[in-house]
Amino acid sequence: MNLSPTPLADVRVADFTRVLTGPFATQTLGDMGAGVIKIEPPTGDDTRAWGPPWVGDQATYFISANRNKRSIALDLKTDTGLRIAKKIIASSDVLVENFRPGTMAKLGLDPEALMLEFPRLIVCSISGFGASGPFSSWAGYDVIAQGMSGFMAYTGEIGGVPTKAGVAVADIFAGSLATQAILAALYEREKTGVGRRVEVNLLEAMIALGTYQVSRYLGANEDAERLGNEHRSIVPYGTFATKDGFVNIAGGNDALFVKLCQTLEASDLLGSKFASNAARVELRVEVTNLLEQHLKRFDSSEVVEKLQLAGVPCGPIWSVSEVMESEFVQARGVTTELEHPEFGTVKLTTPPFEFDGQRLVVRNPPPTLNQHEQEILSELE
Repeated sequence: MNLSPTPLADVRVADFTRVLTGPFATQTLGDMGAGVIKIEPPTGDDTRAWGPPWVGDQATYFISANRNKRSIALDLKTDTGLRIAKKIIASSDVLVENFRPGTMAKLGLDPEALMLEFPRLIVCSISGFGASGPFSSWAGYDVIAQGMSGFMAYTGEIGGVPTKAGVAVADIFAGSLATQAILAALYEREKTGVGRRVEVNLLEAMIALGTYQVSRYLGANEDAERLGNEHRSIVPYGTFATKDGFVNIAGGNDALFVKLCQTLEASDLLGSKFASNAARVELRVEVTNLLEQHLKRFDSSEVVEKLQLAGVPCGPIWSVSEVMESEFVQARGVTTELEHPEFGTVKLTTPPFEFDGQRLVVRNPPPTLNQHEQEILSELE
């Protein structure tokens, strides 16, 4: 039996979010078929102006997290704006917001009151530091959460400065957790008929993302430090120099390490001294130096070809342009082109999951500000 290509087609979402965390969550719901109404202030989502680069007058940043949505601009500080917002909420299954805690109540849209008025409503609130606790009033931005979570303390080169990830991982991971929690609440509502209040915050999301780094401290009282691209518990695992560049190699167990050495004809790495992963972790620098001496006999492409044939996990290190032009992206349908009503052809990524072998379709390009006002208002009459 084939599932619907849009499994959330009967779900409606009132999206009061902006910037990245909330929009990423609601975009994922939209990808799965939900009807998402993006309720923006009259000036629009902040990220509409976060350029260059631009597509038309829209920043590519905004485009990255707002496909499969419709836009209406409302001033929630006016009676008219608040009345329309309440109508949208009344017709919705899910409300998602990422204002500072307490802001929705000040606007006249208190989540607890809304849930009493609409018992089936699921309300998801995303904040920087939660609705309670010592930092609840702080504004939540990705880099702040990355720094406070310990993530920047164990990310970067050995002896280097604290380093954030190259994308907004706090925003994206918190948005992913919000989507998961919303889906769980929708599943439960099918049985109970009653909605839930769901809350996610950036700092706790980043602590959760720390997984084994955090567990190392909790279980062994050992703090995490920067190791560059190396793995704390596995050697060899990470980025290694070749004749013309670098490759990533994941020697995840002793058998793979033997295959790696045999393929590179690295007899000096075979034998009892480096036989166990625990020994290699202790001798990390020596193993890495010897391994790179052998790897530097080959170009990166040769290394990848040899190791892949031998069954050793490895891969090239690509730029964004290289991966987006790669045969993988072309073969897998990772991108698509849609006609935008104002900007012509727009190229977008597609949802990164499949149902019954079918990739979900991008139904709508990211909307212009207030693009769907008349359409949405007519549906509320």
